[in-house]
Amino acid sequence: MVTGVSDNSAPAAEPLVLVEADGPVLTVTLNRPEKRNATNAEVLCRLYDAWVRLDEDDDLRVAILTGKGSVFCAGMDLGEIARLNQGAKDNEWITRLVESPDISLKAYLKTYRPTKPIILAAEGVARAGGTEILQGTDIRVAGESTVFGVTEVQRGLFPMAGSAVRLRRQMGYAVAAEMLLAGDDITAPRAHELGLINHVVPDGQALAKARQIAERIAANGPVAVRNILAVLRQTETMPEEEAFEIEMPLGYATMATEDAKEGPRAFLEKRAPVFQGR
Repeated sequence: MVTGVSDNSAPAAEPLVLVEADGPVLTVTLNRPEKRNATNAEVLCRLYDAWVRLDEDDDLRVAILTGKGSVFCAGMDLGEIARLNQGAKDNEWITRLVESPDISLKAYLKTYRPTKPIILAAEGVARAGGTEILQGTDIRVAGESTVFGVTEVQRGLFPMAGSAVRLRRQMGYAVAAEMLLAGDDITAPRAHELGLINHVVPDGQALAKARQIAERIAANGPVAVRNILAVLRQTETMPEEEAFEIEMPLGYATMATEDAKEGPRAFLEKRAPVFQGR
C-alpha cells in the first residue's frame, strides 16, 4: 500500500446465503442475522441454487443447512411478500422470483428435494419458514434453547411450504393441529420427544453435531445412501406391499455396484473402504 493514499472502496457485501464445500460436505448458511435470517428473494434464489449444486456435483454427498447468528430462521420477510405480490422487479433476485415463482417452493424443499441428504443445524428460533424448511430436511439437530413454530395463522396467512400436509406425518396429529391452528411454539426437547428432531445439544453446538453426522454419512457408499434415501421418501405413506415394489429395484441396483463389492472387500482386508459412487 502507498503511504498517504486512502482506500475508500467499501467491502463487497456478503451473499445472503453462504455456500461452502468442505470435501464431500456442503454447508449452506442463512446469512441475514440482522433480519433474524428471514428469507427474501435473494435468500430463496440462493437456497435453490445450493440444492441444485448439491444434486449435480458428484463430489458432494451431504449438505448441512444452518443459520448465522443466534437465530436459525424467523420465516419469510413479510415486506418481501408484499413486493412479490405486487409483481415488483426491483432487483435481479425479485425479478427472478417473479419470472419463476416455483423457485420459492423449491428453495423451501417442498417441490424439490435433492437426491442427497440434508442435515439441519438450528439454534435459537425456527419459526414459520424456519420450521417449514425443517420438514424437508432428513436429519435435524437443535440447540437446547431452540423453539419451533408454524406461526403463519397468527398473521392470517397459510403455511405454503408444506406444513399443513407434512407436519402431521412427522409428529402426532393432535400436536400438529395445535401448532398449525394456534401458531404456538414448541421447545427443542419437546420436538425431540415428538420425533420432529433427532438431537438436542447444548446451545452453540448444533453445527458441530451436524458436521459429525455429515462426516459419517459422507464416509458411506454414496449409491447406497442415495437409494436408501429415495426409498424413505417415496414410500412414506404407502402400504408395505406397494413400498416393496419401489424398494426392491433400488436395492438390487445398489447391490450390483462396484461399491457393494468394495465394502465387503475392505472389511475383509481390515481397511477403510474407498467408494467411487458406482
